[in-house]
Amino acid sequence: MCFWSREPCAFQVLYVAGPVACAVLGTIPRARRASGAASQKPHPVHCSPDPLFLMLTLLSMFYYICLRRRSRSGTRGEALTSRRAMESGQRATLPISVEVEQYAKEVLDFSSHYGSENSMSYTMWNLAGMPNVYPSSGDFTQTAVFRAYGVWWEQCASAPLPFRRTPKAFHSQDYIELAFEEPVYPTAVEVLETYHPGAIVQIMACSLNPFSQNPPTDVRWEVLWAEEPTKVLTPQARQFSPSIKQLSFPTNLIRVEVNSSLLKYYTELDAVVLRGQKERPILSRYRMPRIDICDLRDSDEELSDPGASFRQAGDGKHINLGNGYFDKLPYELIQLIVSHLTLPDLCRLTQTCKLLSQHCCDPLQYIQLSLQPYWARLSDTSLSHLQGRCTLLQRLNLSWTGNRGALTLTGFSSFMKACGGSLVGLELSCCHFLSEPCLEVISQTCPGLQELNLSSCDRLHPQAFTHISKLTRLRRLVLYRTRIEQTAMLRILTFCIELRHLNLGSCVMIEDYDVVASMLAVRCRSLRSLDLWRCRSLSERGLAELAAGCRLLEELDLGWCSTLQSSSGCFQHLARNLQCLRKLFLTANRTVCDSDIEELAANCPALQHLDILGTRMVSSSSLRKLLQACPKLLLLDVSFCAQVDARIVQELCGLFPNVAIKKSFTQ
Repeated sequence: MCFWSREPCAFQVLYVAGPVACAVLGTIPRARRASGAASQKPHPVHCSPDPLFLMLTLLSMFYYICLRRRSRSGTRGEALTSRRAMESGQRATLPISVEVEQYAKEVLDFSSHYGSENSMSYTMWNLAGMPNVYPSSGDFTQTAVFRAYGVWWEQCASAPLPFRRTPKAFHSQDYIELAFEEPVYPTAVEVLETYHPGAIVQIMACSLNPFSQNPPTDVRWEVLWAEEPTKVLTPQARQFSPSIKQLSFPTNLIRVEVNSSLLKYYTELDAVVLRGQKERPILSRYRMPRIDICDLRDSDEELSDPGASFRQAGDGKHINLGNGYFDKLPYELIQLIVSHLTLPDLCRLTQTCKLLSQHCCDPLQYIQLSLQPYWARLSDTSLSHLQGRCTLLQRLNLSWTGNRGALTLTGFSSFMKACGGSLVGLELSCCHFLSEPCLEVISQTCPGLQELNLSSCDRLHPQAFTHISKLTRLRRLVLYRTRIEQTAMLRILTFCIELRHLNLGSCVMIEDYDVVASMLAVRCRSLRSLDLWRCRSLSERGLAELAAGCRLLEELDLGWCSTLQSSSGCFQHLARNLQCLRKLFLTANRTVCDSDIEELAANCPALQHLDILGTRMVSSSSLRKLLQACPKLLLLDVSFCAQVDARIVQELCGLFPNVAIKKSFTQ
């Protein structure tokens, strides 16, 4: 209701809302107040410009609003009195809570590691127990190291395309989950980083006790701390202990997530310390209700106006505004605007009005869907809710989701049967809910699937992988750290002849990689990238057949394949046959020599990434030839090369500043 004053004063127009204000004014006739809703034009009312009158009006409004707030949340004084009473009543009965310090008891799960499945060097299992290296700095085998670092892996042709709608706050690339002996209310989490720190971007806690015989049905994850990736200038060791928030439940399950994209080399972690109290801190039990000055508003019922969609014209007629200016925008333009929203924002916008709900539920908005950032909250219900919108889905990312019973075979199968018909890309990294029936459903419902990532699905039964052979259009297949056996792999290669990218890194259950290499050379001649990281049974014969049959190879990872010997001429033969090579990893092969490097320089001018870590027989002269002959070279790792010391590396860095030459050290 508006009140005008004909007299000139400091407040020409005063907006007054609420029945208390009207009652205080008292100058409005009762009949006029009763008929105010029916009038089309506000009636001017003469009022005195007395400052006291205005002050009383404002005070009455504020008093009315405070009464409403008090009825909803209580007063500050009542909260203080209640908290003092509770504290005084329990101070004598509650024992003094002692802070508990404990190291990780067990490594439960992780996404990748540099080490082997059959040893302890550079593996995530080194994070269990007390520190082995800290406070020393440098490259030590007793630490935990993730598989990748920097941006080199993202620049390769084998890297998948990024998903749209990935939240800007989601930075995680790898993770590790650690179990501790006793559940506590955390007061601090300390991570001992011994080499190239700065990769940690998020620390989470879980309500589930992994050692309990009766796990709860509702598993909650809470973020203790999160931040963007940081670039630490020094590679020296540090004790990372961020400020964490208080939890409402005790925990002995901690998850650390990392992003190594800004690091110059592999990050190494030595131990994780969890500090906390067995009893919940008293001050965290009672939260004081606060009156927020920005939240002084009426209830939703009072704000709702059934006539808000109408405007009154000059002739007294009502004009339907509908959806405002959105009614004038082309459908495609609104679709473009909505396409920039993240998935949670898209779901919230659906609840605003019918027009925006129609746009937000349009299947064209769900051509690509990445649910990895929401792994902690995703369930069968979530998939059921999205199922009707994803009928045109082409790329789906479910990595990290569904663990500890969050997703079931029923929910996953229902979603895939409804939405898998048009699917061409499916990311299922670290999805431990997967079983053989799940892979069977994928093979039946996704006939056009071209990309499948099962990285670190190490709990899948070996027999389950035979269903992949039915996906005959596959072009990219990632089986890193899975239990696939040789029979299933040969069956896949027999039928999936369109493969372009294949990752068999750390697949320890394949007995004879020479047979696999021979089959690749015969059936998959269009292969562009092949990862055989830590494949122990590959010999010179298998490598020769591979190089002769797959001449289009651009990426080849033979890191830690210790059975290959340079004296047989296998690396020189490789360089002469694979002239399209852009990435070659010969990590930890002690036999690589100058002749191999010179052959690469003569035949592989497009080379961009080369890793010869640990060789004893490569000199600076051959490296200089390589750097001169390969102008596109971006990464050269010569760590622990016996004949290449820090002085030579510094000299080469000065001559070839565009190349990142890596030289690790041990303090």
